[in-house]
Amino acid sequence: MLHRGFTAVRDMAGDTASIKSVIDRGLFEGPRIYPSQAALSQTSGHGDFGFVYDCPTVFGGDQSRAEQIGFMRVADGEDQVLAGVREQLKKGASQIKLMVGGGAASMYDPLYTVQFIDKELRAAVNAATDYGTYVATHVYNVTGIRRALAAGVRSIEHGHLADEETIALIAEKEVWLSMQPFALGDHHYPDPDRAEKDREICTGVDHVYEWAKKHGVKTAWGTDLLLEPQIAPRQSEMAARLGDHYTNLESLTMLTSGNAELFRLAGERDPYRQAEFGVIRQGAWADVLLVDGNPLDDLNLLADPGKNLSVIVKNGRIVKNQL
Repeated sequence: MLHRGFTAVRDMAGDTASIKSVIDRGLFEGPRIYPSQAALSQTSGHGDFGFVYDCPTVFGGDQSRAEQIGFMRVADGEDQVLAGVREQLKKGASQIKLMVGGGAASMYDPLYTVQFIDKELRAAVNAATDYGTYVATHVYNVTGIRRALAAGVRSIEHGHLADEETIALIAEKEVWLSMQPFALGDHHYPDPDRAEKDREICTGVDHVYEWAKKHGVKTAWGTDLLLEPQIAPRQSEMAARLGDHYTNLESLTMLTSGNAELFRLAGERDPYRQAEFGVIRQGAWADVLLVDGNPLDDLNLLADPGKNLSVIVKNGRIVKNQL
């Protein structure tokens, strides 16, 4: 990831605090990581990867593999949500991730479903706020987005099935929209139901970006490439794909200082608050990319970092040099 030019990332589900620590100590090469630790899901929600015949954990059943490895935490009711949020903060989370609506990768929740009731969402927001940080939510549909906004969530992850009025509300509340320029083929699903959900999500990309620009939404960029390590290099292709919706300058700004501003919402939980990043300025983290070409003229240069990123500097240390 670092050799593709990403010097800082948010990891929005998974037990990454340990690898973050190893990277920060200089024992392994990689980007700065803002870990969310396990994402929280209700039973039958987007993060429930137990089999349909398994007894839910709330009734005394065993944890699914996703919970065992710290990828997800299934929590039902205010008490479990509070404990789940506090557990991730204890494990080093810089922000909290909740699943608030259906998704493509999961088996039991159509895209229209709304997950976690109001008091559960507010419990999560209160617990995160007490630790000086914020809650981000996986959600595509209008009802889920509006419920999350009402609860005080600060970042909507995805939002591809929103309508224009909801996008305008996101702008009014000055909440971030962390969007992904999905295209068919970015993800592969083994069954027609999940493949159809993926297709429906992809149809919303053009509209939501158009409305976000129209209403001045604070928009960040992400990839959501998970579960298939072999497709991780598509991050670079998706970065270049921003040029289909924004000017090259707007795209580069979003990829650098824009995303950095979203990361800074972690507040007191920000593990890298000693200095700025996403900017080239005296006193900031010394991160520099030297591109062989001008991305203001051709954003597709970013799609092939192996060829076009000649020099990569992180923390003032050269990690790649092809000159």
